[in-house]
Amino acid sequence: MRRAAISVSGLRKAYGGRLVLDGVGFGVAEGSVFALLGPKGAGKTTTVDVLTTLTRPDAGTVRVAGHDVLTATRQVRAAVGATGRPAAVDDLLTGRENLRVVADRKRVPCGDRAVARLLERFDLVESADRPAAACCGGVRRRLELAMTLVGDPRIVFLDEPTTGLDPRARHAMWGIVRELVADGTTVFLTTRYLEEADQLADQIAVLGRGRVVARGTPEELRRRISGTHVRLRFADLYELDAAARVLAGSTRNDAELTLRVRVPGDAESGAALALLTRLDEHGIGAREFSVHSPDLDDIVLALTGERGTGHGEAAARRSGDGRA
Repeated sequence: MRRAAISVSGLRKAYGGRLVLDGVGFGVAEGSVFALLGPKGAGKTTTVDVLTTLTRPDAGTVRVAGHDVLTATRQVRAAVGATGRPAAVDDLLTGRENLRVVADRKRVPCGDRAVARLLERFDLVESADRPAAACCGGVRRRLELAMTLVGDPRIVFLDEPTTGLDPRARHAMWGIVRELVADGTTVFLTTRYLEEADQLADQIAVLGRGRVVARGTPEELRRRISGTHVRLRFADLYELDAAARVLAGSTRNDAELTLRVRVPGDAESGAALALLTRLDEHGIGAREFSVHSPDLDDIVLALTGERGTGHGEAAARRSGDGRA
């Protein structure tokens, strides 16, 4: 059995009297990928801030790499690397200079050699001497992750590392994460892309209103939700609006012109046919129709009642200490 890289028990944190984390607890095994999911405002960023010693918990026990985050802050910081904050990259510096600054700050022996290895590992050699401001999003994200790995941290925190990347760049980042874990690094991941957690995570915890509402492997969580969902794509927003009015309780995605409709597990075929019949009765035709087994999006929605629309955490942080 692998040792715990992170252990959290009874974690509580409030900003300005508003409770953001309410008794959160979980464990992360060494050399694994752990994903923390939940709608916006659930407490994911606050959890990462506590684990990386950027925020002091109000209560609870939090140990990272075997060290208490309150009494052994220096040891925790020496063991971890954190990414996900764009301000970490200095736009006026080149990629090589950004890495060199971090190496100097961490007093990494043979810093130039360590920088050269990271540039090569993350396919940054061609852009190494270009100002960061001139680099595309995928290159910047790889640079940010390379900066996180200066000094070979044992635990890496990736706070929404692929947000805004195109599918090709996102898949490239997934490959890097898998390589890190194969080398023995522990990865703590927060993400808004549920497919990302499904692809990478060994264990998942779902946060809802400051509490852990579910834990387990992706497959274990998927088994908690019965039935399937039907996905319908329409030609334009007019048809999407009309279909959404007919199919009450559906979830719409305006950017993709799609509706998702939950279907009971004991009546999948009949219920799916009934949906198409109802649309046809109203003169609405779907351009695409597909049936899917439950995914992590269904799980988060079922367990938290939200699909990334809340704003509680950010609002609490702003009212509590002025931070966004």
